[in-house]
Amino acid sequence: MVRITEQRSIGPPGNLPAEISSFVGRRRELAEIELLLSRSRLVTVTGVGGVGKTRTALRAAARLRPAFPDGVWLVELSALEDAELLSHAVAHGLGLQDQTIRSPVDVLAEFLPGRRLLLVLDTCEHLLDACALLADVLLAASPELRILATSRRTLNVEGEAVLTVPPLPVPGPGAPLEHDLKQDAVILFAERAAAVDSRFALTPRNQTAVTRLCRRLEGIPLALELAAVWVSTLPVEEIVKRLDQRFELLSGGTGTPPRHEALRTTIGWSHELCAPMERLMWARVAVFAGAFDEDAAVAVCADDRLPSGAVPGLLAALADKSVLLREENDAGIGYRMLDTLREYGTGWLESLGERRAVQRLHRDHHLALARRFERAWCGPGQLEWYATMSRAHADLRAALEFSLSAPDERTAGLDLAGRLHLFWASGGLIREGRHYLDRLLALGPSPSPPMAKALWACARIAGAQGDLAAAEALIERCRPYAEGGDLVAAGNIAYIAGGIALFRGEHDRAAALLGEAVAIHRHGGDSGTGLLLSLAVHGMVRALRGDFDHAVALLEECRALCERRGERWARSFADYMRGLAELGRGDVAAATWYARESLRFRPLLRDSLGTALALDLLASAAVAAGDAGRAAVLLGFAEHVWHTFGLPQFGSADLAAKRERCERQTSETLGDVAYQAAFRQGKEFALVDGIDYALGSAPR
Repeated sequence: MVRITEQRSIGPPGNLPAEISSFVGRRRELAEIELLLSRSRLVTVTGVGGVGKTRTALRAAARLRPAFPDGVWLVELSALEDAELLSHAVAHGLGLQDQTIRSPVDVLAEFLPGRRLLLVLDTCEHLLDACALLADVLLAASPELRILATSRRTLNVEGEAVLTVPPLPVPGPGAPLEHDLKQDAVILFAERAAAVDSRFALTPRNQTAVTRLCRRLEGIPLALELAAVWVSTLPVEEIVKRLDQRFELLSGGTGTPPRHEALRTTIGWSHELCAPMERLMWARVAVFAGAFDEDAAVAVCADDRLPSGAVPGLLAALADKSVLLREENDAGIGYRMLDTLREYGTGWLESLGERRAVQRLHRDHHLALARRFERAWCGPGQLEWYATMSRAHADLRAALEFSLSAPDERTAGLDLAGRLHLFWASGGLIREGRHYLDRLLALGPSPSPPMAKALWACARIAGAQGDLAAAEALIERCRPYAEGGDLVAAGNIAYIAGGIALFRGEHDRAAALLGEAVAIHRHGGDSGTGLLLSLAVHGMVRALRGDFDHAVALLEECRALCERRGERWARSFADYMRGLAELGRGDVAAATWYARESLRFRPLLRDSLGTALALDLLASAAVAAGDAGRAAVLLGFAEHVWHTFGLPQFGSADLAAKRERCERQTSETLGDVAYQAAFRQGKEFALVDGIDYALGSAPR
């Protein structure tokens, strides 16, 4: 199993998050999930909002890790609005970067057979039909696959087993204290209350109030946690009294509210207890689909009614009240909101009449972020910017969806999508980029500079997918902008046309077009990444033509420019191409050095393409150096990585021929049996171990 972000650990691979708070109870439910998964290949965990479906499913999945040698993989769906991206999101979660124009469902159905893994689909209810269809197809294609889904409604797929997570057990009337202390609802409330106020403890004095509270809140974990945050300011008796008043209001004085209104009641009560500014902040930050920081909250939420200087304190106050979850990452402190609380905040924002205005501010903030990213990408902070954009991924999607919602938002949406092309390219997301660019361009927006960029960015992506006819059609649509003086568009048109010629084996035409791209970008086009990539690919064409000295000169210039700027992503492509040139002129040691230099940076991003290209080159260098055994292992590992990309040898006949030649020479040297054994060894490497091996370390 290949996973770009995989860490060394004992046991199967996977991506389950660490628990951030204690897990209480659920012994029966955990055992039941394990039993159901032994009998059924699809288990759906259902229950009311806030009952703990996700926590229970994730704890069960963690316990089941040893049973799945190919890993336990979580795909979080709550922030995904577009059902068409579901299979792409699942593939991305599994580390697959298939960039072809094949259906991503077909890609998954081809990848999963023979792999024994557990796929956890979290929060399916808003994508129910799409999740049901995907589960049905994947289970039919993959006999060893198991799926654990969480949803407020069942998927209604044949063979589905369902576990309904009930509220936590609560004390019965008149039970002795020692019995109350053992009830899971009481334990959870007491633990969360003690986390808020270390002085809190269950005592005979507050027992009655706590047990009444747990019964009132029906043992629903989120309701209990929201109530627990108030113990530092209110006695438990007062919390119960105020909640009773809310229940009386809800039930019209009968004292018997509809079943499972406890969570809505508690959310509403918590909302009332918030100060007016906190309530306004709650409503406005509900626009964020994923994690956000103080700066983002200021940009989106602050105005005359909510001053920017008040935002940090309001975020902290909402976190203290468990409305927001506070998280630490490499960039500092971030926040996110649980789905149920976001739904409440969104409804409040709608009632205030502010929803579209705040969504527009949210989109404009992420457009500004994309502009900063694009300006800074060709520089020393690429890894930091990649991490920043990855954290914002859910909100970038939300911003694009908003831009698609109304005609007057489309130009800004095109601007955002065009500026994200380097994020999509560097992070293995070009299929997603094509999805959004195609949708925006299909709406027939008015001619504008953002449209020009969207056209050539989409053409780049189509070319990378091997969809050459679409790429040519897009650059023809873009050509009037170039003829009108847009040098960036002109340079990219020449670059893309040169790449198309390269894919088709038209080396002379490719060299002429890429030389034109270099010249345009040197003199007023894109002197950053556009120039660097044009130099690198021009160098590759020269190497494939056998003009190795010219290739090396171009690639030396590219590397020098990269080093001057502190740029590493384009440099890693140039280093790979330099390795091709050095191998072509017989310097095996130099070819190996440059291929390894290219490889060092690739796993730091989700870049299967660059990784696989470098591995193929290292295999060719190894067989040229007389080490056929090492070449066979590298070929096996490269095959494994190419499988995650989906377009072997990037669709290039030239690169495919080099790979085939290497395979043939290696097999002839070793003999078929030894070759296949070494090839299998490489194909079974985990990513980190295979990279270590390729860089010269012993396999682990």
